[in-house]
Amino acid sequence: EPPRWIKEPEGGVYSVGTNLVLLCEAIGNPEPSIQWKLNGMPIDSRTFRGRISAREISLTNLQLQDSAVYQCEASNKHGTILASANVNVLNIAPLILTSDGENYATVVGYSAFLHCEIFASPAADIRWTKDDSIEPLSTLRYELSKNGTLEIRETKKEDSGSYACWAANSVGKRAITANLDIRDATKLVVTPKNPRVLKSHSVLLKCQSEYDSHLKHSFKLSWRKDGDELPVNSTGDGRIILDRDTLFISSVTLEDQGAYTCVASTSLDSVTAESQLVVLDVPDPPEDLQLSENQNRSVRLSWKAGASHNSPINESIIEFEENRWEPGRWQELTRAPGNDTTALLSLAPYTNYQFRVVSVNAVGRSQPSKPSLRCATPPAAPDKNPENIRVEASEPNEMVMKWEPLKPMERNGPGLEYKVSWRQRGVEADWNEETVKKHSLTLRNTPTFVPYEIKVQAVNNLGSGPEPNVTVGYSGEDVPDAAPSGVSVDIVNSTLVKVFWFGIPRDRVRGHLRGYKVSWWKTKSMLDGKRHHPEKHFLTFVGERNYGMIPGLEPFSEFRLTVLAYNAKGDGPESSPVVFETPEGVPEQPRFLRILNFDKDSVTLSWGLPKKANGHLTGYILQYQIINETHEIGPLNDVSVTNRSTLSWRLSGLGSSTKYKFYVKACTVKGCGKPVTEEGLTMAQGSKGIGKMSEAVNPTQKFHPIEALEPGTEYTVRLVTKNWVDNNSIFEDVIETRGRAYAGIYDGISTQGWFIGLMCAIALLTLLLLTICFVRRNKGGKYSVKEKEDLHPDPEAQSIKDEIFGEYSDSDEKPLKGSLQSINGDIKATESADSLVDYGEGEHGMFNEDGSFIGAYSGSKEKGSVESTGSSTATFPLHA
Repeated sequence: EPPRWIKEPEGGVYSVGTNLVLLCEAIGNPEPSIQWKLNGMPIDSRTFRGRISAREISLTNLQLQDSAVYQCEASNKHGTILASANVNVLNIAPLILTSDGENYATVVGYSAFLHCEIFASPAADIRWTKDDSIEPLSTLRYELSKNGTLEIRETKKEDSGSYACWAANSVGKRAITANLDIRDATKLVVTPKNPRVLKSHSVLLKCQSEYDSHLKHSFKLSWRKDGDELPVNSTGDGRIILDRDTLFISSVTLEDQGAYTCVASTSLDSVTAESQLVVLDVPDPPEDLQLSENQNRSVRLSWKAGASHNSPINESIIEFEENRWEPGRWQELTRAPGNDTTALLSLAPYTNYQFRVVSVNAVGRSQPSKPSLRCATPPAAPDKNPENIRVEASEPNEMVMKWEPLKPMERNGPGLEYKVSWRQRGVEADWNEETVKKHSLTLRNTPTFVPYEIKVQAVNNLGSGPEPNVTVGYSGEDVPDAAPSGVSVDIVNSTLVKVFWFGIPRDRVRGHLRGYKVSWWKTKSMLDGKRHHPEKHFLTFVGERNYGMIPGLEPFSEFRLTVLAYNAKGDGPESSPVVFETPEGVPEQPRFLRILNFDKDSVTLSWGLPKKANGHLTGYILQYQIINETHEIGPLNDVSVTNRSTLSWRLSGLGSSTKYKFYVKACTVKGCGKPVTEEGLTMAQGSKGIGKMSEAVNPTQKFHPIEALEPGTEYTVRLVTKNWVDNNSIFEDVIETRGRAYAGIYDGISTQGWFIGLMCAIALLTLLLLTICFVRRNKGGKYSVKEKEDLHPDPEAQSIKDEIFGEYSDSDEKPLKGSLQSINGDIKATESADSLVDYGEGEHGMFNEDGSFIGAYSGSKEKGSVESTGSSTATFPLHA
């Protein structure tokens, strides 16, 4: 065997004054001999200052001249091998190979590595300092490697700064600086975290990130599924779409389930955030249905559950189909709880079954399993009898018995029939029997409404069902043949009475009593004795009642009342009529309230009779109180009018320029009814006007003379309807009579020709102006009382107008259209869109026979009327 090395000599760089040991060892057969050489020449042990042996060379206190190549040669007769070791003895100052002023960066929490690569002989002592400190770094977070690299573990923001690396040996020393920047660590959150999504639904994953602004240009985001990177482009079917920090999956499938990881990387760090997508679906259908333990009335069904798809199976629904009665129709038989995979099924006789199973979880039902093999049960006698046995309404001498037939699955065998048994209750008699295939039986010639005992039993070819229960039913009903007796009436008040009666005997009802009907009708009014056409009213009282309340009657009237019993067949005979009278009640509201005349301290009121007096009127109550614009009201004052025929009243002692609200209500001995109301304003202090009202004017008249007027005085003239049904004026204007000084003008000139010609010209001009005004008026023009008041602000004329007409309206809240709203002229009259033309003239005019005017008209005048010519004379004949 030739020599081979066990240990070869190893060279290196050594410092002056250190020691050197070189080892050399080889094996072979025969054992090889060892010879040392120095720079290729054999070493003479006599001149070599070190110690030499067969296996090593040692030198102490190395000097520069000891640098050389030392060789070990091993040889035997089979071969020679040679190994060399370069020994360099140096004595130099530290040499730092890393560049000075290097810049390093890392993120918070990561390790930072600052390099300081040194060559020195003898070996240099290395230390690091930070910023201006001369103390070396020596905490647990700092670690200095042999090659001079400084590691700062779990960096923090305060680790940023300038660092210095110092290297020194016996020959000299060197230093370099390094700068370290600590950046914010990148953070990631994926929302929603671990979503659970129904199959075929959609899910959107959002990767929210934070990173250092200095790392913006190197920041990148990517997505992985179960460790494999997802392509940026959407999948082939377009279901999965990546858009930077969002991942959208539509129509989620079971294959989409898995771990989705968002990866964010910068030049300094890389972080991940994961969200586990769980896809929920209905269970897979059960499999491998097996039947066992087969008996006449039971069988055991077993199956294997399908995958639950992340939602545990709550129960299993076992369905069956039989091919004798309803082939192809699956029906639920029973349910097995939880994860049970076997169930013992109860079966009905005479049925050919097959089964299937449906699994249910929180998402829904699985598809049904494949059907099992068929399982047939033998026939048997019925287990039950028909239910809901009843006797339905029929003719008086007939009885129809009916029942619910057995379901097909309840027949238990072929040849199903029903054995019906009946007998009259309370009569010693044998049961009558009849067997039928349908589910009803009609008996004829039975007595009216008597009780029968009835039994119905199911029977088939294999036997009868259990002993049936007895049901009681009644034969056909007829209308009652007796009327209630002892009918009496108690008067509760003027509109309500209580009726009492004695019920008819049970055997006269001839059926099931439904209740009683009370009929009543008014025969006459006690106020005027006037007879009324009978208009019947009725109320029904259900059940075994012997009294009832009759509301809504008219007070002070005579009524007649009857009572009858009724059942399902109809009404029985009425009782004899009972006559009763309702007492007086309170009257209804008066038809109207009008203000006929207003003075500065008094007012005249007129009102109408109530629509229904409900008794003998005893008089009226007048009430009034002060009101103002702030809705504050004064105390209520009462005036009693004891004469029932009085329909007007003058109230005195009122305050001037004060707004009042008036109330009038009619009274009987039973009390007073609801009031009718009106509001008005008294005249101001110092007003002098006195109003007068002329006699009625025939509606066919074209003019009417007004006598006894003062010369040179302004007057307000109104034409109104006589019966005050409405507040509106047919005509209203302000005129001024001629003064006495005009009388002499006519003496001496009336007979001169020039005067006559001038008068004719004026007459023609006036006629032309009147024609123009009449045309404009037909087009909708109106006379404005307010304009006239503005043109002639005479307090006396205003006083006359206030005293005669006052302020009135049809309601409590606001006046009728066209009525005056203000007595002192501070509010404009409400305008009306009507015109006299709308109501016609002559025999077609809208007037009643008594001269009253139908409809509302506001006598206002627009600019451009006769008044606009500047003339202050009257526009109709007057006697000065």
